[in-house]
Amino acid sequence: MIKKGQDIHLEISDLAFGGRGLAKISGFAVFVDGAVEGDLVLARVTKNKKSFGEARVLEIITPSQFRVDPVCDYSGVCGGCSMQFINYERQLHYKTNHVREAIEHIALMDNVTVLPAVSSENNFAYRNKMEFTFSPDRWLMPGELGVEGVERGAGVGFHAPKSFQRVIDIKKCHLMPEQGNDILQEIRSHALESGLDAYNQRLHTGFWRFVTLRHSVYSDSWMVNLVTSSENDKTIFSLADKLTKKFDNITSIVNNITARKAGVAFGEYEKPVYGNNYIIERLGKFEFEISPNSFFQTNTRGAEKLYSIVTECAGLTGSEDVVDLYCGAGTIGIWLSQYARKVTGVEIVESAVIDARKNTERNGIENCSFHLGDVAHILSDVEKPDVMIVDPPRSGMSKEVVKQVIEMAPKRIVYVSCNPATMARDFLELKKFYKVNQIQPVDMFPNTYHIEAVARLDLL
Repeated sequence: MIKKGQDIHLEISDLAFGGRGLAKISGFAVFVDGAVEGDLVLARVTKNKKSFGEARVLEIITPSQFRVDPVCDYSGVCGGCSMQFINYERQLHYKTNHVREAIEHIALMDNVTVLPAVSSENNFAYRNKMEFTFSPDRWLMPGELGVEGVERGAGVGFHAPKSFQRVIDIKKCHLMPEQGNDILQEIRSHALESGLDAYNQRLHTGFWRFVTLRHSVYSDSWMVNLVTSSENDKTIFSLADKLTKKFDNITSIVNNITARKAGVAFGEYEKPVYGNNYIIERLGKFEFEISPNSFFQTNTRGAEKLYSIVTECAGLTGSEDVVDLYCGAGTIGIWLSQYARKVTGVEIVESAVIDARKNTERNGIENCSFHLGDVAHILSDVEKPDVMIVDPPRSGMSKEVVKQVIEMAPKRIVYVSCNPATMARDFLELKKFYKVNQIQPVDMFPNTYHIEAVARLDLL
């Protein structure tokens, strides 16, 4: 049996959910970071549990036919694009399999059609929102380790693996449009030269906390959201002046301020700095105001594909009442309003409901309403629909909500999932009352292991 710290040769036979290679030693599973089916690797065991082991690649002895050269300098260090070294067609294959395996092994259903994953229009530069963290203690890249004169210093980027304090100082992220990287570099330079410290998550000191960049595909405009621990108008407005002079398509700059210790990029309050406190995005014929803390699908073109599939699965004729659970800013409900008699959305986040109501007004929609509250607590007050849209968080639906959905007995449910495992868990109960007709995976996040899926369920 393997031991922690042991170096072993492994032949990778599959890719597990989460983007790690899978090898078997006499039936014992070993998950290997940075490996793909077909690789022969020398790996070092990092964890040895009763039922599985974990390892990291030391050397690729024979590369898989599915390997490609990553375009990103941080590939293998930053966990954001864990599948970037796998060719895109094979990524889609694995993602389809992961949905199918979740349905078979968790939902215990082997007769459900899982269609091949729908590809993304772009493999890179597809994200319309990127969040970066400031840290006084940047993570050293492998090529910097042990090099004399290399300073750790402050940085802004993504959290290093298994570290809440250090960040990988990102000079270029390929997931967002190129101009976003130029904007980030200007912010980094200003912050490092400002004389104000990056926020220390351990000591809870420092000024610069986060920067979130949002991009509108429709108008090719940008929003910059600077999250700081306190107010400093001189520094913030000086930065805004630099940014707007250099980038004429920045149409919104806001400053979110929070002294809370929680490491989340939300302010206790918000100050407008430049332009509007929102940007405009378009999905199909509908326009949406997106405020700094709004939820909006991060792959705009992918969202249009996703919502078209939701529409097809819903099978609306114009006479149906639709209930949209976990509706967020109402994008699905607004999209479906053109095909339904009435749409009712339910959402627990107040700012999302405010955005949803604003966007119905902006688009002149009169058959949508949105209710604020916990789905589990207020679903019983909602009229029984003909069709129900369920788009839960990664944790899926609670048992209480599943029970209420079954009691309401809509004729059709369209389940939109960002986590195949929790979708399959929910199907364990729903399958007693509904037939799962088909599942369509949709790749909204190329080069990562994440996959969306749309399932159509019809009442038995």
